[in-house]
Amino acid sequence: MDLTTTYMGYKLRSPLVASASPLSQNIDGIKRLEAAGAGAVVMFSLFEEQLRLEELSLHHHLTYGTESYAEALSYFPEPQEYKATSVSYLELIRKAKQAVGIPIIASLNGTTPGNWVKFARQIEEAGADGLELNLYTIPTDPNILGTEIEQRDVDVVNAVRSSISIPVAVKLSPFFSNIANMAKRFDESGASALVLFNRFYQPDIDLETLEVRPNLLLSTPQAQRLPMRWIAILYGRVRADFAATGGIHTGLDAAKMLLAGATVTMMASALLKNGSSYLQTVENELRDWMAQHEYESVAQMRGALSQQHAEDPSAYERAQYMKALTYYKAAMP
Repeated sequence: MDLTTTYMGYKLRSPLVASASPLSQNIDGIKRLEAAGAGAVVMFSLFEEQLRLEELSLHHHLTYGTESYAEALSYFPEPQEYKATSVSYLELIRKAKQAVGIPIIASLNGTTPGNWVKFARQIEEAGADGLELNLYTIPTDPNILGTEIEQRDVDVVNAVRSSISIPVAVKLSPFFSNIANMAKRFDESGASALVLFNRFYQPDIDLETLEVRPNLLLSTPQAQRLPMRWIAILYGRVRADFAATGGIHTGLDAAKMLLAGATVTMMASALLKNGSSYLQTVENELRDWMAQHEYESVAQMRGALSQQHAEDPSAYERAQYMKALTYYKAAMP
């Protein structure tokens, strides 16, 4: 049975990819993911805000006290005193490329070109096989038009894409007014892959302390419906590969995404909950399902139930909404 797939130009042993998470924060974690069968690893995300703070901090260290006297050069920090997160990130990429044989994809999370272009070049020089741009923005200004936000995201992709030669994936939000159009624009900007979808973590209110706190909840299988639907709709309409992320917890979940048209399926929550070795369980489930349904390869499965090839293409559109409500009503006692 052939589980190989091609993602961002690289041939992977499996469509099961470890998405950005704390599991890739050190070499041992990356090695465990490879040993468990991951086709590739997306490293944990480096945030635009981190890069900005590092620049400000370095500027402070390099200028503090320099107006005092001629010997002020002694204020310069020693390398061991100032080791930026970005430096550690690049070192991890270099070590990972030496330690494992699967593709290592870096991840940058932000909304403006800024430091992205500069750091994207450094990521390429460090040896990363690809770069995933995690477009995560919460627009709160009622005076900013949706078209401005969309253009800003396209500008980021264009700026990064034109500055490096390694393939670029775009992890996009499901909250555009027309996802199909944005997918087309990112594809035209040279994105090698589209990752559907970015997961927005919502804050919570602590009723005891009356504070707003961050709240991270792991995904559930129900989250897979949204990316599955849009991958099925977009399959065959854009050239970029599709990576499905969100709600993939079993081999059956992975099979659904591949049938919809995904090139790879990305997992984080299930691995954080069950450990890296759980990847092997998911792969075995996928293999068993393929054998039962006489699929010999992932390539044979891909897109078989996309909108283009579905017996009822309208099932992915508004008609399904009416059918679902009618079915539920009919099933009531």
